[in-house]
Amino acid sequence: MDEELRSLTERLRRESGAPTAYERLVGTRDLDELAGVLTEPGQPLWARELAAFRLGVAGDRRAFESLVLLLNHREPQRCASAAYALARLGDPRTARAAAALATNELRVAYALHPVRLLVELRAPEAVPALITTLERRLRPHDPYRRVALACVEGLGTLGDERARTVLNEALAHPALAEAAVHALARIPAQR
Repeated sequence: MDEELRSLTERLRRESGAPTAYERLVGTRDLDELAGVLTEPGQPLWARELAAFRLGVAGDRRAFESLVLLLNHREPQRCASAAYALARLGDPRTARAAAALATNELRVAYALHPVRLLVELRAPEAVPALITTLERRLRPHDPYRRVALACVEGLGTLGDERARTVLNEALAHPALAEAAVHALARIPAQR
C-alpha cells in the first residue's frame, strides 16, 4: 500500500468512529459507490475525503471539486492528501485551481499545499502564481514564511528565468536568503 494512502487511512480510521462504514469505503473497488459518497447528503467529512482521495488516485475526475475544496481546508493533513490525489488525477483544471488558491490573499494561510502542488505539476500556471505569491510575502513582518519558503524552493525547482527578479528580492530576507541563493543557482545563466 502506498505510504500516503496508509497515512490517510490510519488517520481517517481514527476519525470515523464507524468501523463498518469505514471498512466498506476502504475496501470497495466500485468507483460509482465512492462517487456517490461525494454527492449524497449527510456524508461525514472523513468519508468524503476518503472517497475523493481514492477516486483521485484512480484518475476519476468526479473527485476534482471535492479535492480542490480539501486542498483549501484549514487542516494541513487534509490539504496534503488532497494535493497528493490531485497530482495523480490528471485533470487539466488542477493547475488553474491550485494557482487560484495559491494567489488568494484571503486564504494565504492555506496556500502551502497549493504552492507545492503547482511545483509538482510543472504546469504553465506554476511560475506566475509562485512569483505573485512570493512577491506578496516579501512585505515586512509577513507571517507566512513557510509559504514564502515553499515559493522560493519551488521557483528553484522549476528553474525559470522569470523568477530571477523576485528571488533576488528574497535575498534581502534572512529567513529566505539561503533558499534563494540555492534557487538562483538552479536557474540557467542568461545568454
